[in-house]
Order: sequence, then structure tokens, then C-alpha cells
Amino acid sequence: MPTLSHHDKIAVLDLGDGENLFSPAFLAETGELLDTVLADGSQALVTTATGKFYSNGLDLGWLSAHGDRAEWYVAQVHSLLARLLSFPLPTAAALNGHSFGAGAMLALAHDYRVMRADRGYFCFPEADIRIPFTAGIAALIQAKLTPKAAIASMTTGRRFTAPDALAYDLVDATAPADTLTATALGLLAPLGGKDQPTMAAIKTTMFAGALSALAGA
Repeated sequence: MPTLSHHDKIAVLDLGDGENLFSPAFLAETGELLDTVLADGSQALVTTATGKFYSNGLDLGWLSAHGDRAEWYVAQVHSLLARLLSFPLPTAAALNGHSFGAGAMLALAHDYRVMRADRGYFCFPEADIRIPFTAGIAALIQAKLTPKAAIASMTTGRRFTAPDALAYDLVDATAPADTLTATALGLLAPLGGKDQPTMAAIKTTMFAGALSALAGA
């Protein structure tokens, strides 16, 4: 499950050491830790994980067992993505391993992404697993990617290695495993100390369409 630590004034949220699926418990705990980040004086946020995965996305096992709560569940996922998209601090995702589906979408919701150079895939598998994108998630992806990158990633199910992800601007940088988090921290360190309400207002305006779609408006 997620844990929180700090590097100077930058919060580091570790999503966990498993597949880091978006179970209801995972979503709730992540939300609580984001509350802590905003309350404890942190000036920026890095998310990462420990092990083979950054996140494998939706908890399809839970969803198949609770089909009557599907609408509620999707709304919770949308809420987390919207929160990161408009988070009032600079944010970076340090992708230590595989980022699939909603896990890749979570990474895109950050301001910056750094991907481990020698391991892991960035992938939207929806075209291959027959799960269409919701309007909100499609809007999020298209708000962050060029049309070329959106077509290449959304319609193919392609598994992007770090060099390919960098070439398509899915990520902003790559780094070896032992400097991955440090690279993400380095991106954010010069950006700390911004006024939170101003940052929130800027991001809310920048991504108004995606945020409206994620809210189901």
C-alpha cells in the first residue's frame, strides 16, 4: 500500500511494492496521503513505487466481483486522476517499472514523467483488452499528448520502452534505476515554493476540458 516520505521539502509518495492496482482501499489511502502532502508544507510531489510495477491500473478482479458498483468505482478513479492533474504543487512521476492502463494515465496526470531506462513498459492496453476509454480518460490523455502520440498509444495497445516513450513525448526523461527518483527530484527542486491557490487556478484553466470530462460534466 502507499507510503509517504520526504526529501527536503519534496514529498515522495511510494505507491507500493506489488502491482499497485487501483483497489478502493488503494484509492482511499492515496487520497489521504495527498491530503497530508498539502497539509504538511511540502513544496512538490514525486510519486514512484518499489519493484516491478509503477502501477498496473484498474483492479479488474475487484470490479468483476462488484459489477453493481462499477459506476462508483470509475468515478473514484476519475477523481484521483483529476486531483493529480490539477494538484496545486509541481508533480513528477518516477516510473520504476511497468505503467499500464490507469497506471499510465496516473503518470500522465503529473506535470512531468521520468521512466526507468532499462526496464518497464508504458502502455494503454485498452484496444487489446476490449475496454474503451471513458470520455474523461480520453480527454486526459489527449490533453497531455500530441495527436500523433495519442493515436500511437491509444489505438494500438503498444508497449513503449523508455526510449520509445521518450521519442513520443510520453515521458520527459529517462534515467537508470539508481538515479530515477533523484532525477525526478531534480526536475522539481527549482520549482518549489509556488503559491498553491495560484498553481491550482493555472492547472484548472489549462486542463478545464479534461477536468470537466473526468467530472462527468
